[in-house]
Amino acid sequence: MKFDKIKAWLYLLPALVFLAIFMVYPLIDVLIYSAEENYNFASQTFTGIGSENFLFVLSDPYFLQALKNTFILVIITVPLSTGLALLISLGLSSIKTLRHLFQTVYFLPYVTNTLAVGLVFMILFKKTPYSDGLVNVLIKLFGGEAVDFIDGPYAAKMFVMCFYTVWVVLPFKILVLTSALASVNTDYYRAAKVDGTPKWRIFTRITLPMISPMLFYLIITGFIGAFKAYSDAVALFGTNLNEAGMNTIVGYIYDMLYGDSGGYPSYAAAAALILFAIVLTITVINLIVSKKTAINAK
Repeated sequence: MKFDKIKAWLYLLPALVFLAIFMVYPLIDVLIYSAEENYNFASQTFTGIGSENFLFVLSDPYFLQALKNTFILVIITVPLSTGLALLISLGLSSIKTLRHLFQTVYFLPYVTNTLAVGLVFMILFKKTPYSDGLVNVLIKLFGGEAVDFIDGPYAAKMFVMCFYTVWVVLPFKILVLTSALASVNTDYYRAAKVDGTPKWRIFTRITLPMISPMLFYLIITGFIGAFKAYSDAVALFGTNLNEAGMNTIVGYIYDMLYGDSGGYPSYAAAAALILFAIVLTITVINLIVSKKTAINAK
């Protein structure tokens, strides 16, 4: 029995070493950096240990703007993309002709480079000296006024950002939900039809409870992914996100490390821990809600 336990630990050892080097050590390092006040990157010195870095980050206008942008992005894109993915998946599951073709078309954005998609969106929405962009052409066609979605009002820029994010994450959610719908036992649907159950009741009493684990999985991963958004903003608004007013928390962390205001790893570490705390809290809340929902469904 002891030999079996030793052998099991030996099998786990490579993974444990990997986790220790690339996850545990960096996390400890970040905790240390975040507590070192007035840290000097060049001399590797600091003046004390405390919460000054957190107080600076939480009072920094750039961080507060990034926090606002990230929360708006999360609140809008996660439920919207999940709801749209569910509707499209239901539509794909109800058709037989050309189903695989439509699934391939919807999945294409997922395998396309993020920056390439962002460039296409920028061309569609950006006003230039030569063109107002395809979207503005359509707006004018219906009697509206052209809007500068890339360099214009904050609301217009946030609209493009949310639109782009939903477009990028939608294919993966469609793929997962289509698979989940296909795995539902058809006997439940046959029994419901025999009883004359309305379609909306079949959806709420059979379909939703059966695919709820996948829905909660997509919601949780959607929250985590949206909070880590950065490349989407860069693809649309360039690298100077603070000037554009469209920075995210991850972008703020990057700027503190490598950007124009770089060289402040302590501030970056503090911001990273704040982001970690936010994501952890929301993930735990989602897990609690999902467990309660699963218990009620039973």
